Amino acid sequence: MSKVRAPFRYDIVGSFLRKEELKQAREQYASGNLSADALKKVEEESICSLVEKEKAVGLQAVTDGEYRRAFWHLDFLWELSGVEKVEVEHFSIAFEGHQPKSQTLKIVDKIDFPLDHPFLEHFRFLKEIAGDVTAKQCIPSPSMLHLICCVRAENYEPIARYVNEDDLLNDIAAAYQKAIRAFYHAGCRYLQFDDTSWGEFCSAEKREAYAARGIDLNLLAEKYVKMINKALEAKPEDMVITMHICRGNFRSTWFTSGGYEPIAETLFGGCNVDGFFLEYDSERAGGFEPLRFIKNQKVVLGLITSKSPELEDKDEVIARIHEAEKYVPLEQLALSPQCGFASTEEGNLLTEEEQWAKLTLVKEIAEKVWG
Repeated sequence: MSKVRAPFRYDIVGSFLRKEELKQAREQYASGNLSADALKKVEEESICSLVEKEKAVGLQAVTDGEYRRAFWHLDFLWELSGVEKVEVEHFSIAFEGHQPKSQTLKIVDKIDFPLDHPFLEHFRFLKEIAGDVTAKQCIPSPSMLHLICCVRAENYEPIARYVNEDDLLNDIAAAYQKAIRAFYHAGCRYLQFDDTSWGEFCSAEKREAYAARGIDLNLLAEKYVKMINKALEAKPEDMVITMHICRGNFRSTWFTSGGYEPIAETLFGGCNVDGFFLEYDSERAGGFEPLRFIKNQKVVLGLITSKSPELEDKDEVIARIHEAEKYVPLEQLALSPQCGFASTEEGNLLTEEEQWAKLTLVKEIAEKVWG
């Protein structure tokens, strides 16, 4: 297969299962029984091993597996200026089964992206060891900060600077512009925004609950697209920025259901990302009809689940790709798992061997479809 511009014909969302020694090291560090330098050494050794396996399975873009994080989103957001880490009684959303650690964040000052944000150093290390393959960086979407602090939090009280909500959205966009430029300067050419807000906006149950609180999700969706597009104005021509949309991925569970139709025209038709990674591994994501609003973006179909070890039937997946082709040209389509394998450090309920078997399957199917 010829190498094309990211996202690639067979791609990944970002996170990978953590080995036990990495989990133990992070636990020891948290309890004060391991130094920061010792933890860093374990993390770097683990990431080097992971990247070699990613290359061996044939990936054209590699990540650090999110090995230095507890959460796919909070670790990044906690390090923004103007944000404070908060311990709470319950996580901000309820999953169908297991529940994550009860931590969140709140806005306490002007939002900004500090140029000493630790994720920049983390990316530089990844790029150094990635060699001749693309180093992919994943961060939470701009909308996640507002969603967690101002929408999910029923007792949100804005600080004086953000009494006018537009001021907050503008500051978030400006912070992400700085982040985009900083990652680009660090050598990043493939950046991904991970976003669960759209998964919530697809849910009839969530829409009803938010409407009961006086929240207009259609208006909020328009505001989010405007904010994301403002952030994307900082994107250089030779940088690819994609968006991954998820309905929850913790210990193989989920928190929302519903097809893309409620947000399709606003998001697919209006957001200026280069591609969408879309969850399509279960009936909870609905059909492909909402893809009719896709313009020139690539669509990475998440038809392979990361939630269970069973391997999908190749012919069935290929048939679904061609079904999606009714709405998006085949040349704009690609394939990946529907999410990462460990959106939090606990990881999904499958083994490492089963994880790599999933990626081998993705590659085999992509090569059969696109040659």
